[in-house]
Amino acid sequence: MNDTDVREILQRATDDLVSPAGLLGAVRRGGRRRVVRRRAVLAAVCAAVVAIPVAGGLRLAGEGGDAPVVAPLFDEPTRGDLAADDGYLRQVREAWERHLKQIGEGTRGEPHVVWAGNTPAGPAAYVAGDTTNDRSVGFVEPTADGPRIGTLTRLDDSGTDGLEQATLLGSQRDVLLVLDFGQAVEFSAELRYLPGGKVERTFTPVAFRDGAAALSVPPQRTKLTVALARTPVSRMNALHIGNTSLILFPDGKDRPASPLLRHTLPGTEQVWGVDPAAEEVSAPAEAIADYLDPVGVHTHNGSPRLSVYGATPDGRRLLVETIQYDDDPSRVIALLAGRNLPFEAVASATVDWRAPLPVRLRLPDNQGAFVAAEGSALSYRVGDGQWQDAGRNAALLPASATDVRVTGADGTATSVSVGS
Repeated sequence: MNDTDVREILQRATDDLVSPAGLLGAVRRGGRRRVVRRRAVLAAVCAAVVAIPVAGGLRLAGEGGDAPVVAPLFDEPTRGDLAADDGYLRQVREAWERHLKQIGEGTRGEPHVVWAGNTPAGPAAYVAGDTTNDRSVGFVEPTADGPRIGTLTRLDDSGTDGLEQATLLGSQRDVLLVLDFGQAVEFSAELRYLPGGKVERTFTPVAFRDGAAALSVPPQRTKLTVALARTPVSRMNALHIGNTSLILFPDGKDRPASPLLRHTLPGTEQVWGVDPAAEEVSAPAEAIADYLDPVGVHTHNGSPRLSVYGATPDGRRLLVETIQYDDDPSRVIALLAGRNLPFEAVASATVDWRAPLPVRLRLPDNQGAFVAAEGSALSYRVGDGQWQDAGRNAALLPASATDVRVTGADGTATSVSVGS
């Protein structure tokens, strides 16, 4: 798989998400990991969270024909407050064997319980064992019928690189169990939006005790608000939560496709020097970093993805894009770039796709007002003046514009104030 192949796959899978620097290498490392769970990789890709190193200083073991694995996963004593509970450990091993039979795998010897402990959702565990052809690890979650394997991951020569370090427990998925892999971890329970559309997360250190930490979190039934990362918090330090696909893709169903709305405004190529639509130019991650969730995992609700290219009256390049997480409202961000200068986010607003004029925001420095209404004819006026044609779908209006008239495909016209 070459660089182009990887980029095309990511572009199709991630919709409006922006790939951070270093993502390609992480994809290649994570590609060596085979996860035995439908859609686990897709769930990670949806947030650009891919397999990332979590091994820290753990040493590798294994020789001969065995795949090298992290020694503590197999060799160190069981940790947790249920480490000496022989009855529970026996149930965990039985659950392991049942799960392997269900997926058509055989066992080689008795699995090793790495951690077993009580949580607010009930007893849970983490197991490592030899299967017919591989070595695997998995979380064990409590159910009304006893312990059940929730996630099974096959190990290979990349050690703990890409292993799920956490899982959500309980009927409401309101307990986050995080394993101690020997490095400092920080935790955020919720994603919030500031009035201007920027995202805000508050991170606190995870306090591990005897190999793990069980954190009470808001119910994670329809979307994921929680996030984990090693320090310093960054996309490349994000930690994967094991069973997120059960939440992101309930009943195994795909999310509705997001239509791509791409438009080029008059005068664009003279300022850009190229056809940005043909180049499929997108906003650099660093330019919109304040509007992106640094480490969270998200999908989308099928809302349109807007990408518009234009030029301002003073000769700067204009790029307008939308960002949308889960069932949250879409946010539209306008970016400007002078000649040979990088893009800078200069304005943002919330999008209401049900409104006659879904997108409207004013640019700074009297550079105009951007509006968009897919499939509609647009015109504008200044005060009580005459209506002026502004084209279709999207337009950059003069800064003096006060009202927009939106005429839909059925001929219905609606006047909307541009706003301040």
